[in-house]
Amino acid sequence: MSRVPAAANTLRILRHLAGRRGPVSAMSIATALDLPRSSVYHLLSVMVDAGFVVHLPEERLYGIGPVSAELSTAYVRQAPLTRIATPALAALVDRMGENAHLSVLHGRDVVYVVEMRAAGRPVLITDVGVRLPAHLTASGRALLADLSAAQIRALYPSADAFPAATGEAWSPTRLRTELQAVRRRGWAVESGDVTAGLSSVAVAVHDHLGWPAAAIALTFEDARIGPHAHAELAAELTRVADRLTARLRTG
Repeated sequence: MSRVPAAANTLRILRHLAGRRGPVSAMSIATALDLPRSSVYHLLSVMVDAGFVVHLPEERLYGIGPVSAELSTAYVRQAPLTRIATPALAALVDRMGENAHLSVLHGRDVVYVVEMRAAGRPVLITDVGVRLPAHLTASGRALLADLSAAQIRALYPSADAFPAATGEAWSPTRLRTELQAVRRRGWAVESGDVTAGLSSVAVAVHDHLGWPAAAIALTFEDARIGPHAHAELAAELTRVADRLTARLRTG
């Protein structure tokens, strides 16, 4: 038995939350881990204050918070997914002749962790370590579309959660509509939301629990590749994503 039971139980709660498809109640955590309810509430309160857990008071549910997501991002940057994705993206760029990237979700942003450039293609603002608002990018939309409705509400509770932007303002309703379209298609797209004249298509890569671990994307010039070709690019990305998902699930 651990000599620091509070620390051990904190880690148990985090692992339990990480294994769920969405936020859960404190009662269900106490029951699943055979812990006193008072202890669970106390530990959850500490983790909420530190950002490791998010509390949804209207639904009385708890889920993984942004700081926990940051730790996951650090793992992805350092370990298997980045390493196995790098040669896969290099081969994708060779086949397609377009810029490709791997990115992960970090709160309301995506962080780019692998960048592969195609010869003769435009210089992009994305690079390793660059962060962009997730809702504006194809990669971010692909990842957000795989989260539960409760998680989306926690990330984007109101229009204030969206940074100011030119053009049509973003809101939780607009984001929900966009993510519904992503789920119907099975892939995400953005056109001109990041850079005028450029579009991106993206799909998610999933871990052994079915969570969106990362997204892979292709970025290209609208003048060369129109909307009619987006589905073909998405199909190629999906084949690569499926192979990466299989690798993650088998270790």
